[in-house]
Amino acid sequence: MPTVIRDLMSTPPVQAGGDDTLASVARRMAGANIGSVIIADGGDVVGIVTERDLLRAAAVDRDPATEPARRWMTPSPDVLGPEEEAEVAWSSLSDHHYRHLPVMSGGDLVGVVSLRDLMGIARLRPADETSEEVPRGLEGVVVAETAVGDVRGLEGFFHYRQYSAVELAAHRSLEDVWYLMAEGDLPSREESVAFGARTPALRPMPPGLASQLPALARLGQPLDVLRTAVSVLGGELGWPPSHEGDEGALAEQALQLCAVVPSVLTATYRLQQGLGVVPPRTDLGYAANYLWMLTGIEPTAIQARALEQYLILTVDHGFNSSTFTARVITSTGADLAAAICGAIGALSGPLHGGAPSRALDMLDAIGTPERAEAWVRNAVEHSERIMGFGHRVYKTDDPRSLFLRDVARQMEAPLVDFATQVEQTVVDVLAELKPGRRLYANVEFYAGVVMAACGIPRQMFTPTFASSRAIGWTAHVVEQVAHNRLIRPAARYVGPVPPQPVPVLNPR
Repeated sequence: MPTVIRDLMSTPPVQAGGDDTLASVARRMAGANIGSVIIADGGDVVGIVTERDLLRAAAVDRDPATEPARRWMTPSPDVLGPEEEAEVAWSSLSDHHYRHLPVMSGGDLVGVVSLRDLMGIARLRPADETSEEVPRGLEGVVVAETAVGDVRGLEGFFHYRQYSAVELAAHRSLEDVWYLMAEGDLPSREESVAFGARTPALRPMPPGLASQLPALARLGQPLDVLRTAVSVLGGELGWPPSHEGDEGALAEQALQLCAVVPSVLTATYRLQQGLGVVPPRTDLGYAANYLWMLTGIEPTAIQARALEQYLILTVDHGFNSSTFTARVITSTGADLAAAICGAIGALSGPLHGGAPSRALDMLDAIGTPERAEAWVRNAVEHSERIMGFGHRVYKTDDPRSLFLRDVARQMEAPLVDFATQVEQTVVDVLAELKPGRRLYANVEFYAGVVMAACGIPRQMFTPTFASSRAIGWTAHVVEQVAHNRLIRPAARYVGPVPPQPVPVLNPR
């Protein structure tokens, strides 16, 4: 019997009026622990306000205490009936990039159904149930539950634990976010000071790894060296298989690994440039120390904060390829080093990491603002990829890109005006040549602009990304160990029908 909307919807729905303020709407969302509020006028549904709308308003400094909800709502949304089948909701959500839909019965608003409600069907489906289609790349398939964070691609919103990642980047330090990922909540002032004093002591490489790094640095790029260095680190420190150790020991290993990764990366780069290794300092925060070890020059406060905000925005991003790889390896009982080595290997693939430098390469190829339109038109007409645009998950503005664009402007990055002009040119040319197709700048487009302004060379863009993502990877490893089950998915065989007779070779 097909699943109908009545079986999935949340009821009663939370409502507000168009003249209610965004602050009032936000309180109702928080009180009901939901992501949307239906805007009604009399008995009619006139719009929906979601968490993404609240973020859009905050991004342009609108006062939520006075800003009316109707100005930020999605007007005239599709409406479902309670007896309609779930497939109808899927179609509406995918066609319009909605995440929530109101449910009406006899002219009355009776509920709301969300994308999360529909995803619940996938979690309840029996493992042996056949399906007409297998999503390529597991797209949209729920493979686990996590409390680390989530990405809401249709809304342009992502969070770490219970906090907006963008708000964390705006208001907290990387060390505070690191604490959040490791401990489950933000630190108090005292806890923040203690954590900020504890982690710098873990930055030096252990002696065995430090002695081998010069030889390793001659054998590959920094990300390749990091993969091997993490394996050496785990071996030298004797990290046991994850299923044999205790949670406290694993948490300590995670802290040390995340603290050592920046030291390995920056030392590798300097060795490859024929420069001396700059040892870490304990009097600098994570981002400032990273730039110090990389360049040998103490960064300005503006550079350190800009890099810190980039690093915060890249700590975690759902079940991306590298994070999923780390969890799969961990599910076998392998040690922390093995899981992070696998994650680094996944990140090294060009479809996952490496785009920030290629986005700057594209700006170099365009050269000047006057050449932008012709260059973009040629790329679109020849179906060439435009670097730094488009994302597998986001179907709207990437919130990381919006934030980093503002960071680049605030630090007066040399390329920010040019990059902004190119971004608008891409949007305009696509609107003309490919109507209905929208490409949004992703995190890599402005990440390169910010990192270049901080003095980071292009070959270190993806390794720098890896240094912060290690915090997210280890949080997922710890969570996987706490609730472990071997990850062993099934596959549908599509080869020749078996069994076929095995040809027998005549003896010579």
